[in-house]
Amino acid sequence: MMQMLASGGVEIVTDNLRAADADNPRGYFEFEKVKKIKQDTSWLPETRGKALKMISQLLYDLPATERYRVIFMERDLDETLRSQEKMLERLGRKGAEQDKIRASYAVHLERLMEWLGRQAHLSLLKVSYNDLLEQPLQQAERVSAFLGRNVHAQDMAKAVDPALYRNRKSGT
Repeated sequence: MMQMLASGGVEIVTDNLRAADADNPRGYFEFEKVKKIKQDTSWLPETRGKALKMISQLLYDLPATERYRVIFMERDLDETLRSQEKMLERLGRKGAEQDKIRASYAVHLERLMEWLGRQAHLSLLKVSYNDLLEQPLQQAERVSAFLGRNVHAQDMAKAVDPALYRNRKSGT
């Protein structure tokens, strides 16, 4: 999604500290300050009108003094876990027990979606990772309409590279 937004003309907030690698050959688009949002939000006003990547657990820490449009990427959890496992394997590390992660994440998502529905300062658009790969232009048009500004949906759709979809549910 971050690649799509950048291709569509949205300015991306990233510090480029985490370089592209075998697991993410186009880069990570991360911004380290996001991880400390609970302690410091002084940088947030500088991100107005820009795209910022954030894990879902940190959405709770977005101050209600700003308005946000959240594009929530939904992906099959088994695929996500498989991807994470392969990355950790390459790094020589072991991940947590997948059954525990699966159960914990399901509870997290349920609570988060209920909470997001009550937040007047947050607008939410859910985008399925698989739908994005199968119908990039249709999904890019949804994102463009959600953002409510001149974002080039065709350029966004061109940024989608199905070859990067390596950790499918079927295991291929």
